[in-house]
Amino acid sequence: MERDFRFNLEEFAGAIGDYGTLLPIVLGVALVVDINLSVVFFFFALSYIVSGLYYKLPMPIEPMKAIGAISIGGNLSVNEIAATGIIMGVILITFGYFDIVKKIKDMIPAWLVRGIQMGLALILVNTSFTYLKDDLVLSLVSVLIIAIFYVLSIRDISALVVFLLGLTVGLINYGVPDVTLFSMPSLIIPSHIEFGHAFFTGVLPQLPLSLGNAILATTLLINDLLGRNVPERKLAYSMGLMCIISSPFGGFPMCHGAGGLAAQYRFGARTGGSNIISGVILLIIALFFASPEIINIIPIGVLGAMIFFTATQMFQSALKTDKKILMILTGIMSYLFNIAIAVLVMVILDILIKKFSSFDY
Repeated sequence: MERDFRFNLEEFAGAIGDYGTLLPIVLGVALVVDINLSVVFFFFALSYIVSGLYYKLPMPIEPMKAIGAISIGGNLSVNEIAATGIIMGVILITFGYFDIVKKIKDMIPAWLVRGIQMGLALILVNTSFTYLKDDLVLSLVSVLIIAIFYVLSIRDISALVVFLLGLTVGLINYGVPDVTLFSMPSLIIPSHIEFGHAFFTGVLPQLPLSLGNAILATTLLINDLLGRNVPERKLAYSMGLMCIISSPFGGFPMCHGAGGLAAQYRFGARTGGSNIISGVILLIIALFFASPEIINIIPIGVLGAMIFFTATQMFQSALKTDKKILMILTGIMSYLFNIAIAVLVMVILDILIKKFSSFDY
């Protein structure tokens, strides 16, 4: 039982560790899109708890980063976010049922996923600068804290420090938020036009990341850190179910992720207990404190710094490839034009280079 579930300070610290991605992206989306935060946090809480009970190990629950970055950029509406989640859910469940992930495991070029990460990092940096300049003093302090942790050879808890700083400033400025009871979700039925836009704008950029990072990289890291083997199809199933159950009711599309698992493990999570703790904390927020005013508790400058922190993490991941030229080209095209177009163009370019050139890119 100790191997499966612990409820101690280490598991509590690990539980908070995965919030470094969740909170900046979800709150960043909430600044741009009129999402129901209580519903979003409720489905995250439910997913954390169920995943902890099912996998019996730390299992990150994160917003889908491509969809988050694109939503923060103002390119997806509430209905289109729902449509994106529904489509992703159907695709992932299908991939799990037919074990397609295992079949394509060796077919996705690593540099392509890294290039998408680079493009998303650029999008998030651009967005973070928009937030940072609106709260300059607190922004500079927050960025300085992140920089100090980056330079010093110490455990990087900069996201948590910056978050606590913002929480303190927010409570001083606005006080403790009023108790707001859970807002019941309503069914969202996107139109065929919204489904079409969601597919090209949200699904196509997200799918390579979900397959490469949220499934393949996560299963590998689970084995490396925890010594357990989790089949790829299980992660495809759980991600698909999270999306298809929550998205029609206003939940944000969710996935797993190697970065979140690394954060959980670094701060002390070793069992499914950390997920249950994460879920209980978010459930309390969802049921009593997830009013729109909760956005004010985290100042926009701190939020911008946290988004910047998320972007730097993506930059670091993007650089882990020996095909840096193709990766950088993919990232620049994703940022300047469209991630789906960048993927299509770069795959064609890769095929042409392999066929007609011996250039070592």
